[in-house]
Amino acid sequence: MLLCFPVTSPLTHVASRGQQTRAAILTHAGLLATRIGLVGVTIGRLANDLEMSKSGLFAHFASKEDLQLRTLDNERDRFIEAVVRPALQKPGGAPRVREVFERWIIWRAARPGGCFFAAASFELDDRPGPVRERLAQTQREWLDALARMAEGAVSRGHFQPGIDAAAWAFELYGIMLSYHIAEQLLRDPEARSRLERAFGDLMERSQAGLHG
Repeated sequence: MLLCFPVTSPLTHVASRGQQTRAAILTHAGLLATRIGLVGVTIGRLANDLEMSKSGLFAHFASKEDLQLRTLDNERDRFIEAVVRPALQKPGGAPRVREVFERWIIWRAARPGGCFFAAASFELDDRPGPVRERLAQTQREWLDALARMAEGAVSRGHFQPGIDAAAWAFELYGIMLSYHIAEQLLRDPEARSRLERAFGDLMERSQAGLHG
């Protein structure tokens, strides 16, 4: 369990050839989803992109919905490996908060359409079904993980006592989503500097009155 992310990561063991093929398909699907949306990720589109037969893809995924669910799960596991797990190597409290923030920026920049989860959230928020529910659960886990990091910062004396950890997580993720919109949709050249200032302001307010 990683800060409320229950994980059995497929990235941590030696995979068979079939598993390697599936992993490559899902990696491409995740990158593609940031550009055309998760709903646009279909077996036909992947067959064309990867020069595979549809029957070959059907051997890995039973349906379009199964493909989308597995793509989401794969991106979640990759996010944990790239963002959450490295942050846990840092000391708890404010250093861990800063690390997860910086790792999220790197994660987002590595995808052609920005953060997979931000893009999928805007796309699926009014589309009921198993894919939306899986995404919603993943986002609840992420907010809970951020809240636990804030609680850790309070317990170590890095943040002021009495901070509402859930509200703190809500604000930090709101800053991240605002950056995603400003960078991806608005092409705002000041997006990165605004992001860093907003994060700095949040950290300063969280630490206000602790020193002097």
